[in-house]
Amino acid sequence: MNQHGTRDVLAWVSELLTESMLIDGHNDLPSRLRKVAGYSVERLDDERQDVHTDLVRLRRGMVGGQFWSVWVPSHLDEDAAAAATLEQIDAVYRLASRYPDEIGISFTADGATEQFARGRIASLIGIEGGHSIAGSLGVLRMFARLGVRYLTLTHNDDTDWAASATGMDPGAGLSLQGEAILREMNRIGLIVDLSHTAESTQLDALRVAEAPVIFSHSSLRRLTDHPRNVSDRVLSRLVANGGVLQCTFVPEFVSSEVAQWDLDRREACTSLGIEPGNDGNVLGTKPHYPSAPMPAESPHETLARNARERALRTLPISDEQRASLLEWDAKNPRPSATLAQVADHFDAAREQVGIDHLGVSGDYDGTDEFPRGLENVSRYPYLFAELANRNWSRSDLVRIAGENILRVMRDVEQVASEPMWPTAVRVEE
Repeated sequence: MNQHGTRDVLAWVSELLTESMLIDGHNDLPSRLRKVAGYSVERLDDERQDVHTDLVRLRRGMVGGQFWSVWVPSHLDEDAAAAATLEQIDAVYRLASRYPDEIGISFTADGATEQFARGRIASLIGIEGGHSIAGSLGVLRMFARLGVRYLTLTHNDDTDWAASATGMDPGAGLSLQGEAILREMNRIGLIVDLSHTAESTQLDALRVAEAPVIFSHSSLRRLTDHPRNVSDRVLSRLVANGGVLQCTFVPEFVSSEVAQWDLDRREACTSLGIEPGNDGNVLGTKPHYPSAPMPAESPHETLARNARERALRTLPISDEQRASLLEWDAKNPRPSATLAQVADHFDAAREQVGIDHLGVSGDYDGTDEFPRGLENVSRYPYLFAELANRNWSRSDLVRIAGENILRVMRDVEQVASEPMWPTAVRVEE
């Protein structure tokens, strides 16, 4: 395709994504709405500046299917995390109910393709972190009955049964309890997601799994040495498993320069007694997690109450600490990642694991900044145009857009001996 102009390639990509379903592996809009909108799902049919995701830009981005991440922080007590995850799932259902002509909840590969054929964005649910099941197979099964399609085994902290890539003991892997949880996921038809997990957990999971696994939002360790990226050793096992790596757009994961800057800034914060990632607060202060609306409370009232609670629960840094951090930032401006660097990860991954084991995952609304050229969900066609200009074929692009992840879903459904997803969803005519 590199003999054509940019406009011609974009037109060709738009035609391709009109006919073939683009399924993104991970979007954190539900948690962003909790933070910025008091969980209101109103005005998402307008283009908004407080989120990366709205219906206008999803359509412009040619998104045909979306895994919504129902993430809650891993520092929450597990019982509280389970309740908050239910609130996140409720947000996805309310989103679909508010915009029935645009969004259709889906539980299976066939259900997703049916929604796409009807002109809707197929909406699927993924839980980001094993802490959300509170160590309970009963909770796991009930989440599956609500339509959850994947569970990420950890988030940023270890669970009692699985090691996180950024946890206290990354060599611990899966415990016997963790292996039992994974086998139950195979039995009931939940996809095992290995993003955020330690390499030890990944290798244990690939040894135990009877169905293909995924990395819902990770990239290549070989190109960017970040603990959230996937090693060559694990990628070779992923191919044998039949799984899929959904390459992501997170700047720290695709740019070595951004990854090093982020590491340096975290070290600077720690040396100044400032909590990394929670800059306005002293070291050891966990970020405030906003609560959901109380009964009889409007979204505006929820936002105001959360602002008051945040002020009470934080420990602000001193003026001297703030000035020192501002001085560090002035001397060390944040580099930018680029769309081309994201495409480099796709190129390297295709060479390493083959075209049948790749997918796409932006992680929009899960981090604040994105690479130049991929600023929000409207920009997927530009990535596909870049790959087309790198001589990716139509068949290649169709596979990474959706065919590969749909194949994983069907394989997981086939392995399940007692599938627990809902058997039907009301489809508006």
